[in-house]
Amino acid sequence: MAAKSRRRTKALPSRIIKLIFKLIIYFLLITIAWVGLLAFLPPPITATMIMDDNSITKDWEPLEAISPNLARAVIAAEDSKFCSHDGFDREAIRSAIKRNAQGGRIRGGSTISQQTAKNVFLWQGGGYFRKGLEAYFTFLIEKIWGKKRIMEVYLNVAETGIGTYGAQAGAQRYYKKDASELTKIEAARIAAALPLPKKRAVTGASGFTRRYGNTISARINVVKRQGLDACVYK
Repeated sequence: MAAKSRRRTKALPSRIIKLIFKLIIYFLLITIAWVGLLAFLPPPITATMIMDDNSITKDWEPLEAISPNLARAVIAAEDSKFCSHDGFDREAIRSAIKRNAQGGRIRGGSTISQQTAKNVFLWQGGGYFRKGLEAYFTFLIEKIWGKKRIMEVYLNVAETGIGTYGAQAGAQRYYKKDASELTKIEAARIAAALPLPKKRAVTGASGFTRRYGNTISARINVVKRQGLDACVYK
């Protein structure tokens, strides 16, 4: 009996290791299949939408039906290196860490790819565990989706106002027009509000949001001229 007990005790760590290994394999298979599926299908809903206390308005549109002004505006505002990085802007991350260490308002260094991964597959908020998952999903969508699909999904799931998600819903809400018809200044003001869509006004914007929107509008031409959108509009 004692010998059997010792054998069971020795076998326990082996079983735990095998279980952990299986769980990792299942996790990889499920998440890769999930990302692969959404390379072709619109994400039906996100955790942010589920947790939103307001009634949800969203309307998926293919990238071709969204004004290039908006894609260029978010590149100008959020991620000027979108077409050249691998999903992570390491310089921006280092700069954010340095600023945060000095105190004051917390700043992030997230790219459009990281924001898309978070919006589609995860939840809002911080924590090292969620950031680790964000990095993992960012890697997957960069490898499986590519830049054009990432931009298309981002413009369709980003929160553009209270209970409003995506370019089409935002364009209808603020300008009573389709996303394909957004002018530079209209696209720029939507992009200016994206970091804080519940607090920054798009129409009737004043103060910082208005000035920032004007700056983004001016940068749209720079994005196009310098080919910073080349991975989206070839």
